[in-house]
Amino acid sequence: MAQITCSFCGRNKKDVDLMVSGISAHICNFCIEQAHEIVGEDKKNKKSTTAPAFKLKKPKELTQYLDQYVIGQEDAKKVLTVAVYNHYKRLQQKEEADEIKIEKSNIIMVGDTGTGKTYLAKTLAKVLEVPFCIADATVLTEAGYVGEDVESILTRLLQAADYKVEEAERGIVYIDEVDKIARKSDNPSITRDVSGEGVQQALLKLLEGTVVNVPPQGGRKHPDQKMIAVNTENILFICGGAFDGIARHIGKRMNTQPMGFNSASTNAAANRENLLQYVTAQDLKAFGLIPELIGRLPVLTHLDPLHRSTLKRILTEPKNALVKQYAKLMSMEGVTLTFDEGALDFIVDKAVEYNLGARGLRSICEAIVTDAMYEIPSDQSITALHIDEDYARSKFDTSKFKQLQVA
Repeated sequence: MAQITCSFCGRNKKDVDLMVSGISAHICNFCIEQAHEIVGEDKKNKKSTTAPAFKLKKPKELTQYLDQYVIGQEDAKKVLTVAVYNHYKRLQQKEEADEIKIEKSNIIMVGDTGTGKTYLAKTLAKVLEVPFCIADATVLTEAGYVGEDVESILTRLLQAADYKVEEAERGIVYIDEVDKIARKSDNPSITRDVSGEGVQQALLKLLEGTVVNVPPQGGRKHPDQKMIAVNTENILFICGGAFDGIARHIGKRMNTQPMGFNSASTNAAANRENLLQYVTAQDLKAFGLIPELIGRLPVLTHLDPLHRSTLKRILTEPKNALVKQYAKLMSMEGVTLTFDEGALDFIVDKAVEYNLGARGLRSICEAIVTDAMYEIPSDQSITALHIDEDYARSKFDTSKFKQLQVA
């Protein structure tokens, strides 16, 4: 009886785990596994000629969606939506004879705390059809030090894309608190700046476009850890930061004072309240960002400070406005909650007084409604709660806010 051998490698049937027989040939499990790997590599190496299918969302459509949640900040919305729209178009670009390649335009946003930088990014993430992640620059350190490597940013993007590398490579990353990695002075450091200039230098190739080995579960790289190669060439990076104190650099450049008395015209005095609208790359350099990083973030936009009228609209108008959130919480207890105009004006006045931006609204509201939210769940007889100015003032005056010294 003739021995059965693999038609590809010649192994005997008794030397293999499995032998699949065809009409006139045989193949062993080793050759099957090798063929499967070859087919997989071939598919991976072949570049798809068809662009990924997306439903293009035009800038105005994206802005209309943002308007439901974010009040004001028209300039920042315009810059963000145009960048995202162009990012979609870059993903759909086909290789043509003219060889015109559209480059990505990474963005940096400058704005005071509580003006909505992170909130804009989070809201935008809801409507996007590409993987989106938000990373924090404050935890990043230079390679080899305690903290996270810059590659950990891409780990979050991979998680958002369910570890599908092709989808992650056309995603969008928002890096928050980028001002915290500024170097301590405008001059190059002669010592190690582990969480400052060193992180900026590590970000350079990431922003520009390179193949990065990413640890799949985050954390530090180890020689025995399996890495995932991610190409950042088509990943759009959006950076944001408060840049506290940059107004001094802008004022110095414009021969203006960010605060105090000045003999300049009334128009200049009005503009002095919002010096961020004049921010340039030169000011970012003076603040502590290295020129190489600024060059890789070519689109610069600002967020306007929140005035009293804007804060009141934030309190009541958006889909998830604070007043609506508290009303929803109370309705789950079977209680109808209402605020009158006097109470709303009081909350806004205090938020302006303490200069905490939109975040201050939440803190002040909590101080006012905490007692009610403590008592009501245990008292089934209460079916309605109306908060007027006197109630709001009395609760606020007994809170810890009253002890704060206003600067």
